[in-house]
Amino acid sequence: MDVCPCGSKLDYKNCCGPVIAGERRAETAEQLMRSRYSAYVKKEIQWLRTSLHPGHRADFNEATSREWAERAEWLGLEILNTIRGGVPDSEGQVEFVASFSESGKRMELREVSAFQKIDGVWYFKDGKPVSAATVKREAPKTGRNDPCTCGSGKKFKKCCGV
Repeated sequence: MDVCPCGSKLDYKNCCGPVIAGERRAETAEQLMRSRYSAYVKKEIQWLRTSLHPGHRADFNEATSREWAERAEWLGLEILNTIRGGVPDSEGQVEFVASFSESGKRMELREVSAFQKIDGVWYFKDGKPVSAATVKREAPKTGRNDPCTCGSGKKFKKCCGV
């Protein structure tokens, strides 16, 4: 079985393959998002252009998209959230994390993508990067040379900070 790269755990020929090949339409914004990720993995660059909103195609750079698809080692897709984008909707958003590796360095693309359905066909409109949430500590940070918080009397770096 050729498992679909989109993370569905389905066979590619029963998941994103027919969508990319134009044999069936993506029914939801999330299905289109998954097919676009799979297109990068499978280097189906034409699908990236076809699934792009017609009003945004003038900005599509096939060479750059192909270069990135071929340069990256694609590690996985995680869908974090969807807002609308279902069968009855005409617009939707999908928040996702695409993991990949370039030159041996693991990286993540976290984005909220906007989709629009026109005449029954879903299209990718644009995406906005999402940065990781800022961590706010409730208590002050324990330094390496501070007494350990467990009460042992040792320095943090020699006790729980190991």
